[in-house]
Parts: sequence; structure tokens; C-alpha cells
Amino acid sequence: MTFRPLHDRVLVRRIEAEEKTAGGIIIPDTVKEKPQEGEVIAVGPGARDDSGKLAPLDVKVGDRILFGKWSGTEIKLNGEDLLIMKESDVMGVIEQAETLKKAA
Repeated sequence: MTFRPLHDRVLVRRIEAEEKTAGGIIIPDTVKEKPQEGEVIAVGPGARDDSGKLAPLDVKVGDRILFGKWSGTEIKLNGEDLLIMKESDVMGVIEQAETLKKAA
């Protein structure tokens, strides 16, 4: 089954946090928080402004993003837990260090 978000919505897969701290302490599942980082799986065509013109989204498929703790609606699609959220719930795109070095 495929899924195509409508308007300015984004389909996101959570990226699981590390099981250990930097010091090597293992974090049990009971105290772990849900990750606020994810990968964009699909995006809608964009939102329409007051004049009816389509404004494309700033995020694209494959982007790693940060979003709010309570953002989005959780769904299960093909046995996988995913999130659907509006683009306005996305706080920012995480750019890889290699990409930043090339741009400099």
C-alpha cells in the first residue's frame, strides 16, 4: 500500500535514539522518551495561499527533521509506526556535516 499526503502534510518515520549514553550507560525502555527526530517518507504538493496559488513545501523526501514532542498523528501503515504532520510542525531540517563542508 502506498500513501500520498495531501496539501502541506508530511509523512515521517521516527529515528530511534541511541540505547546508550555517551558514557556507556544503557537507557531502559521505561525512561526513554519518544524521539523527536525523523526521516521524511512522503510529502504533499503544498498549501494554497489566499489567491489559490500552490506554495511548495520546504522539506523533501529523505530529509532528516526535528519536530515537537507532541506533533503529528501516529498511524500504522504496512505494519510500521509512522507520523503524519503539517509542515508547520517541523522545527527544522538536520543537514549532514559533509553537506555543510561542501557548501563552505
